Amino acid sequence: MKTVTLGSTGIVSPKNAFGALPIQRVSEEYAGQLLRRAYEAGFTFFDTANMYTDSEKKIGLALHDVRDKIHIATKTGAKDAETFWKHLNNSLEMLQTDHIDIYQFHNPSFCPKPGDGTGLYEAALEAKAQGKIRHIGITNHRLAVAHEAIESGLYETLQFPFCYLATEKDIELVKLCKEHNMGFIAMKGLSGGLLSNAAACYAWLDQFDNVLPIWGVQREHELEEFISFMENPPVMDEEIAALIEKDRKELVGSFCRSCGYCMPCPMGIEILNCARMSQLIRRSPSAPYLTPEWQAKMMQIEQCIHCNRCKSRCPYGLDTPELLQQNLADYKRILSGEVKI
Repeated sequence: MKTVTLGSTGIVSPKNAFGALPIQRVSEEYAGQLLRRAYEAGFTFFDTANMYTDSEKKIGLALHDVRDKIHIATKTGAKDAETFWKHLNNSLEMLQTDHIDIYQFHNPSFCPKPGDGTGLYEAALEAKAQGKIRHIGITNHRLAVAHEAIESGLYETLQFPFCYLATEKDIELVKLCKEHNMGFIAMKGLSGGLLSNAAACYAWLDQFDNVLPIWGVQREHELEEFISFMENPPVMDEEIAALIEKDRKELVGSFCRSCGYCMPCPMGIEILNCARMSQLIRRSPSAPYLTPEWQAKMMQIEQCIHCNRCKSRCPYGLDTPELLQQNLADYKRILSGEVKI
C-alpha cells in the first residue's frame, strides 16, 4: 500500500483520501456505510469543510469511535476571528472530537498572515496553542495566493486542484511544496467529474510522491474502485498515457472546472454545469443531459443579464458569460439534430 507524508505535519496517509463533500447529498445512514467501509478498507485521511452542510456531522457519527486511528482535515471560510472561532467550535462539536488534525482556510481571496488586520492567522495560532487544531493549512484555486502561502512559511499544507489536465504552473506548485517540506493535498483529481477514468487519474497523480489525492465519494461502486487501488495501484502504461494525451488535447485550456465559486447566479443559472455542458454531454451518457429538466436549465442561460459577477469570481479568469453562450448554442444544435453525439 503506497503512502504519502504530508510535509512537516508528519501525517502519513495511504495514497487515497476520502473527500467528504459528496456525502452531504446522501442519507445519514448511507453516508455512514460509505465512511465506515472506507475506514475498514484502510482509508485514514478524511477531508471535509464547515460549509459542506451536514458532512462533518456524518463523519462524527460514523467515525468518532475510531478517532485516534484517523486524521481529519476540515475548513473555515471565515473572514474574521469571531467567525473563525464560531466555525471551529461548531466543527469540533459536529465531528465529535476535541481536535482537528489540519484546519484549513477555505479558498480565501488573499493569504491570511499575522498583522493583516483580519485576525484570522492569529486565531489559528491561538487554536493551535489550545490544542484544538494540530496543523494550519490553506486551500485555494488561485495560483498567486498558493505561491504566497508556500513562500510565507506559515502553512503546513496546501490543497489545490490537481489532475492530469494540470498546467506546468500547477505542477510547479507541487515541486515548490516538496522543496518547502509542505504537504500537497490534491482536490478535483477527476476534474469535478469531467474525467471518468479513475485508474488513469490515479496513475497520473501517482507520479508525484508528495501528493495526497482526495477523492469525492458519493456511491458505493466509486468507493470500491478506489479501494481496489490500495493493493493494486494503476500504473502509467501506454494505454493510459494515450488516453491522457487525448484528453489533454481536447480539454486543456478554457474549460470550466466546476469549482462553484461563480455561484449563485442572480438569474438562477446553474453555471457550474451549464458552462461545461459541451464536455459533459460528450464524455458521459448523453440521455441524462437531454431531459426536459436539463433543457430548462440550459435555456435559463437566455436570461443572463451579463452582470459579469460570475466572471469576476472565477479563480481561473474565464469569460464565464461567453462560455455559457457557447455551450447553449452547441446544446441547441444537439437538440435539433444538427450535431450528432
